[in-house]
Amino acid sequence: MALTRDIGTRIELVPMDSHCNDITVALYKQTPSDAPVYRIHTYSQHPDAQERIGSLAADMQVLGGIQQADDGLLRFPCGHAHQYAARRLFLDACKRDPSEAAQAHPLQIHDKKSACDIAVDSLGDGQYCVRAEQGTQGVERRTATIARGLIRLGEMEGADDDANRLHFVCGHAHDALIALLLRRAPNVRAAMREAEEMASRGQLVAPSAQN
Repeated sequence: MALTRDIGTRIELVPMDSHCNDITVALYKQTPSDAPVYRIHTYSQHPDAQERIGSLAADMQVLGGIQQADDGLLRFPCGHAHQYAARRLFLDACKRDPSEAAQAHPLQIHDKKSACDIAVDSLGDGQYCVRAEQGTQGVERRTATIARGLIRLGEMEGADDDANRLHFVCGHAHDALIALLLRRAPNVRAAMREAEEMASRGQLVAPSAQN
């Protein structure tokens, strides 16, 4: 039980990691006095388990701009939790094919629904603006929809006078994280449903607590 308390509070779970012998891996949140931190953990004794944990931590740094301290804990450079975004980042790192090198996504996607490219401009101080690269009928509604998706996935705030503008309350830029979430924002309901279904599958328990 002491080990469980030291790990922190579990916020996300992948019950079967298909890229590492179906081991169970989870993301835990700790809240020390200075800033929230995250730990990737598994109880698996498989020989490749710890290497997989290290690989996931490295991928999360590349894909979402999170940083790793000497103690192995992960934290955002701004010092804020950004918990829901951290959960999404962890899930995407687990799904990614580890045989290929991780790369940060561009701040642009091709949106099939509007048949045009959608980009996100970083305006500084954690502020962003969603825009369409081409003028297409109804594209203003689509950019506003994607902006709302980013707000939900990143726990951001929107602007009162512009449906396409949003910002992080921490006031810091998180370009890599926004680029990652942009891939999910056009279908935010599916992304949130996937996270909920993943979290409901099984639980991570210590070997001593297993029957």
